[in-house]
Amino acid sequence: RTQRSEQSSGFAVHQFTLFVKMRWLFAATAALVSIAKVQGFGIPSPQNGVSAATRSKLSAVMVAPNGSSSSTSVDDGAPSITDIRLNVNEKARTVTSVCTSGTLCTTSISDGIDGAPFGSFVDYVLDDDGNPVFLMNEMSMHTINIRENSDEPGGKSMVTLFAQLGQQNAFSEGQDVSRCSLTGTVEMIPADDEEMDAIRMRYSIAHAYADQVMDSPKFAFYRLKPSKIYFVGGFGVLAKWVEPEDYKDASPDILAQEASDIVSRLNRDHSDDLSLTATHLLGVDTEIEKIRVTNVDRLGMDIRVTSQKGARRNKLITDEFRVGFRIPVISVEDAKSEVLKVFQEAWEVGNGYTWEADDELPGSTVPIVKIASDGLE
Repeated sequence: RTQRSEQSSGFAVHQFTLFVKMRWLFAATAALVSIAKVQGFGIPSPQNGVSAATRSKLSAVMVAPNGSSSSTSVDDGAPSITDIRLNVNEKARTVTSVCTSGTLCTTSISDGIDGAPFGSFVDYVLDDDGNPVFLMNEMSMHTINIRENSDEPGGKSMVTLFAQLGQQNAFSEGQDVSRCSLTGTVEMIPADDEEMDAIRMRYSIAHAYADQVMDSPKFAFYRLKPSKIYFVGGFGVLAKWVEPEDYKDASPDILAQEASDIVSRLNRDHSDDLSLTATHLLGVDTEIEKIRVTNVDRLGMDIRVTSQKGARRNKLITDEFRVGFRIPVISVEDAKSEVLKVFQEAWEVGNGYTWEADDELPGSTVPIVKIASDGLE
């Protein structure tokens, strides 16, 4: 009994010691947090926490809309639009890489429509140079058109492949998707081609049915080598011819496969954050009717804002902004981190925080460019 009493007493002392240590740890932590708050932040007095003079310094870069070359920057060292946006060659290569099917236009040889464009839905993969490769049945109408329009048996025929990103999320609207047309010659790939093993493997991975038919004598691989490439970024935005060599050397965006999911999640779960960003970083000072993210890539995101123009409620203006990431991302997690940093700084501006220990204001280093503007009455 005496031994048990001593054990109980020792246990109680041990518990009390732990309790004292924990209280000391919590107190020390609270003190450090308080010091950090005092040293790191200051709360200014103006309404919404930001004076007019401070607000004018928040945007790192703002340029004239619709691609004008004139620009105004608060910092001569701020990045330009080319630093925070994929070039057209990368965008075109991204579209053809994400898509695994499209519309192949051949020249019809059928009676009554001889010489007319004939469109067929086809699957494809890309080779190392970005050239589309098709697995075609010799009895398919597009294959017959290609064969009959060739200058010689097994020769080349001029065709166009049209590839378009699908309505990848509930926030995509009509023609508001990127697409690409590749026009050039198509010809059969010899069975002993040095790339044949790689082509067969890629096609098998992208299209599950390929293993069942690729060894049939009725099927053969064809390669399209583009001589003209046309890219359209969406409804009413960038449309441009792309040089085939530039397309060949370009790399698809690293976030291409996940971009639609990221866009959907941002629009579904972060509407309040987007509104704060529009008000406090993008400079939208009228009532917002609609706001959504339209695209995300390794260099940044595009935000489209529809707001009232002046005092009239029936007069709206839609602006498209490019919000760049301060570092290029290499993964989905990196992209999430950069987006949340933008949202955090927009919240800090809205709540009047400044960084007293730093010369920079919240949001002042976020690269922002207005890339399009359109009014509607």
